[in-house]
Amino acid sequence: MPASPSQPLFIGLGELLWDMLPRGRKLGGAPANFAYHANALGAHARIVSCVGGDQAGTDILAQAARLGLSTDFIGVDPAHPTGTVDVTLDAAGTPAYLIHEDVAWDFIAWTKEMKALAAAAAAVCFGSLCQRSTVSRQTIRRVLDATGPECLRVFDVNLRQKHFSREVIVESLKRSSVLKINDEELPVVAQVLGLPAGEEAAVRQLMRDFPLRVVALTRGAHGSSLFSADDASHLPAYPAVVKDTVGAGDAFTAALVAGLTRGLPLQEINAAASRMAAFVCTQEGATPPYPAELRSLYPFTPPRRIPCRTSTALQARISMTPSARKSKPASPTRSRNMRASPSNGS
Repeated sequence: MPASPSQPLFIGLGELLWDMLPRGRKLGGAPANFAYHANALGAHARIVSCVGGDQAGTDILAQAARLGLSTDFIGVDPAHPTGTVDVTLDAAGTPAYLIHEDVAWDFIAWTKEMKALAAAAAAVCFGSLCQRSTVSRQTIRRVLDATGPECLRVFDVNLRQKHFSREVIVESLKRSSVLKINDEELPVVAQVLGLPAGEEAAVRQLMRDFPLRVVALTRGAHGSSLFSADDASHLPAYPAVVKDTVGAGDAFTAALVAGLTRGLPLQEINAAASRMAAFVCTQEGATPPYPAELRSLYPFTPPRRIPCRTSTALQARISMTPSARKSKPASPTRSRNMRASPSNGS
């Protein structure tokens, strides 16, 4: 569909929201952050999500466009508010989240245009949070099931307290070829699935039980490991003076996926991903401007220089129809991220 071989199509599938940070709001949501960072690396990234028909939704679409992200697959739902997450930071820059429920991204409606998009994707990144609702969970699974055999289906676990279940974890792993998980999420998943003790033993069991080609295990300030069937990479964290860690894990994931689509060695991918995450830790918010040296980490052709190669007929079909559903009052739920580190995004 839209991408040349040097400019792969990546999809960030799931929540799109405003992170309400102490110094103001920033565009957020792990899949949306992934798309931003992938775009910064030169991939052609799309967000598949939904915002409300309110001013916050209008603003988020405008902000996404300013950040160079396509809004073609961001639906508008007039029946539910745009998602927001209240973010507080401790002295170490560790975020805690207040995630509001019954918001627009809980109601991402499937469209036939998504099927064509998924079929052309080189990678789709999704998590557990957006699967808390039936509507979005079904759409996420349909998108994943519509991808081609070579597509990297990337499950960035991103656990948020009550917003996951064993069924969501298992069904997500069944559909995944790449897993990104941190050192606090792994024991939770190990307990849920009955995995053996020890990080590598648990990871290797996951790779035997599910169709995972690569597993990324991040440990915040203690570094990261990448595992494949016949290789592994273990590196310390890239040094950084932390401002906040919101979105750092999503930057790691974007660099991971970009490297995998290039067929690079795990050690090289791990180093680049760690560097990306460290940079985001030095900035405020999940979508900071990128310096030239990070934009050139991988030799993708920047999308702003090569136009989207989409047929006229297909481009005409790339749109989202606003959905109207009965409105529910939003009920906030406090949820602290499993770890404040480059292993977690917003």
